[in-house]
Amino acid sequence: MNFKGNIISAGNNAKTIKGDGKEYVTAIFYGTPFKILVDDKEYNSCPLAEKASCFKPCLNTAGRGGIFKKGETTNTVQEARKRKTMLFYKNRQKFLDLLVEDITKFEKKCIKAGVQACVRLNGTTDIQFEKIIIKDNKHIFALFPNVVFYDYTKIFKRDVSSIKNYSLTWSYSQANTWYSDHYKTAIKNGLNIAVVFRKELPNKFLNLKVIDGDKDDLRFLDPKRVIVGLKAKGKARKDNSGFVIN
Repeated sequence: MNFKGNIISAGNNAKTIKGDGKEYVTAIFYGTPFKILVDDKEYNSCPLAEKASCFKPCLNTAGRGGIFKKGETTNTVQEARKRKTMLFYKNRQKFLDLLVEDITKFEKKCIKAGVQACVRLNGTTDIQFEKIIIKDNKHIFALFPNVVFYDYTKIFKRDVSSIKNYSLTWSYSQANTWYSDHYKTAIKNGLNIAVVFRKELPNKFLNLKVIDGDKDDLRFLDPKRVIVGLKAKGKARKDNSGFVIN
């Protein structure tokens, strides 16, 4: 099922399409990860990207987002992500209004099609939407209790266990010992751990069972206390920072 909103879209992502079908359809917000200048002020949509050394091999460069014409450093995909991210920082209320409008339309379309509406608010960012109140003292998850939300995050302290329709998976990296040691904090907060491997997935990592996270993108269906194994994609294939595990 295809859906194109002002902020989120569905049906055009190679990974989520694997999970889309008779039961689930996922719509995603893709923004500019890491740092962006807005009116000469720097904002960071992925605050631990430097610690994890994932800003260079970021999935932002995978697929169409990484296809550039010779001599160019941007493309229509990146410019669209930039526009949405700038709107988030310049006019937060407008961004949120459009997001609510998108999810409302997307959920209705999914109900009509007889599938579960799923939304990833951080396709390439790490914004803590659980801290953003939209209206009536509610965040986006409370406004749409029948929509399943899920994301990857680098912020190991995030604890969304009280939000029943939001699932987080912590993204691991060995680029920084301080960062990698916090896998215990992530597990304590009920988060599974995503690990990017260069080649074949091992059976176990950090004494936890490894499951294949590339079969689909539906992380909320994963069993608890597991490693979600992912194979390196885009620029990550050549990464030697420690983000990609050999």
